[in-house]
Amino acid sequence: MALAVELRQVVKHYRRGKEMVEVLSGLDLAVPEGEFLAIMGPSGSGKTTVLNLIGGLDRANSGSVTVCGERIDSLNGAGLARWRSRHVGFIFQFYNLMPGLSAERNVELPLLLTHLSRAERKAHVDIALEVVGLSDRRRHKPSELSGGQQQRIAIARALVADPTLLICDEPTGDLDRQTADEILVLLQTLNRRQGKTIVMVTHDQKAADYASRQVHVDKGMLIAPEDRP
Repeated sequence: MALAVELRQVVKHYRRGKEMVEVLSGLDLAVPEGEFLAIMGPSGSGKTTVLNLIGGLDRANSGSVTVCGERIDSLNGAGLARWRSRHVGFIFQFYNLMPGLSAERNVELPLLLTHLSRAERKAHVDIALEVVGLSDRRRHKPSELSGGQQQRIAIARALVADPTLLICDEPTGDLDRQTADEILVLLQTLNRRQGKTIVMVTHDQKAADYASRQVHVDKGMLIAPEDRP
């Protein structure tokens, strides 16, 4: 099976004053196309760093990062931005919607960087809103929507350019249990029916249970289930 994500011997460190802090220590990870992967781990374990490397938001100090068939660790800034716009949709814990824009305008934002016509952009937005079940809220601004509806709009925005990969950073962390479950069912449906590859970081075991596979990161390394404390 083809791989959507392959990290090999990835090392990532940061400088904190005079101290060098190693976050990832030769980490290996393979994610097949069409998988829904949950990455779990304690605070400071390196799981969000893994997500940022996969999404091209950060760079490894060494090792290789291949995503959607391309060695993104070798791309320059402009090349990486073009690659992200083609391949990755981002979903965050805090919805990052523009408060002054309607739902449909928020969803349209990624398409403004493309060469699509206004009519083509509208068609894409219509489909994305229909997928998340909010076509009837298209004119509403974020303040007029519930938390769950705002996250659905954020998911529609992530989907609107038909990305290869969805990157989710604690996508239900700001929601109550019932609403969180509704969002996770939606992600599960996108994975199973549309074949979207999803990589999600979460600290919530109930959220992780919606994924098709779980991995655990601790002290910068993947930990096998039998080695977990």
